[in-house]
Amino acid sequence: MEQLKKVLEKTIEKSGFKNAILQESAVSIWSDVVGKNISNISKATNVDNGVLFIKVESATWKQELYMQKNEIINKINKKIGSKAIKEIRLV
Repeated sequence: MEQLKKVLEKTIEKSGFKNAILQESAVSIWSDVVGKNISNISKATNVDNGVLFIKVESATWKQELYMQKNEIINKINKKIGSKAIKEIRLV
């Protein structure tokens, strides 16, 4: 089974899909990274070319997340083990 895992990892890396997979994983880990309070008022929707799009319920929270975005980007990239996320766009 371990050998199959290595073959799959090499195939994904050679195909160029690795970065796209890492970027998309940022959507699924959003709640873990920002915590319950922020995940209750926001939702990661998608990633496009390293830009993570976040839907936010209110302008107040949008401003708060804007001020924290560099810290959040660093946390996400640390968790996925890559600098795949370059920017966060709040919508």
